[in-house]
Amino acid sequence: MKIGIVTPVLTLLPRAHATWEETGTFADVVGIVREADRLGYHHCTCSEHVAIPVEVAETRGGRYWDPLATFGALSAHTSTIKFAAHVLVLGYHHPLAIAKRYGTLDAVTGGRVILGVGVGSLREEFELLAAPFDDRGDRADDAMRALRASLSEREPEYRGRYYDFTGFVVDPHAQQARVPLWVGGRTARSLRRAVELGDGWVPFGLRVSEIDDMLRRARETEAWAARVEPLDVLLQNEHPLDPIDEPERVAGALARFAEIGATGANVRFVHHSAAHFGEQLSALAELMAM
Repeated sequence: MKIGIVTPVLTLLPRAHATWEETGTFADVVGIVREADRLGYHHCTCSEHVAIPVEVAETRGGRYWDPLATFGALSAHTSTIKFAAHVLVLGYHHPLAIAKRYGTLDAVTGGRVILGVGVGSLREEFELLAAPFDDRGDRADDAMRALRASLSEREPEYRGRYYDFTGFVVDPHAQQARVPLWVGGRTARSLRRAVELGDGWVPFGLRVSEIDDMLRRARETEAWAARVEPLDVLLQNEHPLDPIDEPERVAGALARFAEIGATGANVRFVHHSAAHFGEQLSALAELMAM
């Protein structure tokens, strides 16, 4: 399985972060990601939000480090771990802006970018950024098609319902011939979007049984049958894992993911300090024999 980490400190979700993260530093993050890199973890994550309304921050959190700057800095301290934007809100950016910025990041990191994308749901943030909200789903579909045509091209061309461009140079562009596009979400439409347009699905806020049912239905569709490459499915544990003290429970949880067709996981740990997080990384790596 592709085992990635939900990077601590970068995002603080109410009642879902450890106390030490509130004063954690970027040096702590560097140390943790370097250890994950050394141990063979597949990727680390960083989410995107530009500005959260004060009242919304009480439920969604107010801290969101910018993925571009964060991953660019982390790449200088690592060699193989991949960097998964989880997720970039498509409606906030023109596809060519994404292609240029994340294509540059892909060049800087030596081809280690995974572009996690989502439709977004925070109307206030859309309005702040003067981004259309009501048709954001259809726009996201068009944006993904435009990104597929653009991310690895010096002279991209695309004609779609919302985005139409030709005759422009985007240099640098992505080093990878095909940058993985992982779709985040918790709806059947997000899974359909991933099956039809993406390389992976990264659900959140759903029980394993719900995900199992959704995947079973998706496998019966023509879109699933038409895929050339298998769809990556990366799940996130509902409760933090403790491989040091509960290795059997952790192994069982990840085995359950595999049973329903998951190809990877974004792991959240029980951790009480940066050092403890590193110890949990080592314990899981040993358990999974990375």
